[in-house]
Amino acid sequence: MNPQALIDDIIHLARQAGDAILPWFRSDQLVTEHKADDSPVTNADIAANKVILKGLKALTPDIPILSEESGHKPFAERRQWQCYWLVDPLDGTREFVGGSPDFAVNIALVVDNEPVMGVIYAPVSGDCYWAVKGHGVFKNGQPIHTRKPSSPPLLAVSRHQSLSTLKSHLRDALDFEALAFGSASLKSCMVAEGVADAYVRIGPTGEWDTAASWAIVVEAGGAIVDLDGKPLTFNRSESLENPNYGVLGQLAAAQLFP
Repeated sequence: MNPQALIDDIIHLARQAGDAILPWFRSDQLVTEHKADDSPVTNADIAANKVILKGLKALTPDIPILSEESGHKPFAERRQWQCYWLVDPLDGTREFVGGSPDFAVNIALVVDNEPVMGVIYAPVSGDCYWAVKGHGVFKNGQPIHTRKPSSPPLLAVSRHQSLSTLKSHLRDALDFEALAFGSASLKSCMVAEGVADAYVRIGPTGEWDTAASWAIVVEAGGAIVDLDGKPLTFNRSESLENPNYGVLGQLAAAQLFP
């Protein structure tokens, strides 16, 4: 199976999912519910999920799919997967519900527990990021790369992230500038393209939030690590929840975390 041969189809599919989301953006017909973990889900999430599942099943009928908005298989079954799709049909649902354009479609291909392809598409701006391991990383067809860190470093942060909580997980007296934005995956892309030096996420996320970002950030010269500096893992346990993590450009984990 050649991921590079699939990339154009996956980009097209992400755009189709974005087209399914946009009619619900800032619509008075939007319906929002809350899942067991209190995270929001809307009819836009469901519409995008249906588009992606249908498209992936048509493209690669033998490759299993794990999506945030579909039933999750037990680890006893998932651990047998050598290759699978990992999907977040609408990353940044809180932003979407609040009327912010900072949301995205995430599709990743994971092989031997490592994301080897990632596509992140922002429907409002039309920006599309993609990477295939060993084949480069691009934004709208142009190569991107992480940057040498500024002094003080510029950290992308969630609009909903308490800065005091964030600072409690960083090195004492670390001087940094904060750039608030929505969507975990789009903040990761900001690091990949050299707009920010790092993105630190304190709080619950799932592996679908970081898989496409992983492929893009790593191919751009960066890394995604937990607060001990260890790379995040995929499909290694029953839980699909990430630890607190940092997306690093050319900063070392030791420069941010105690």
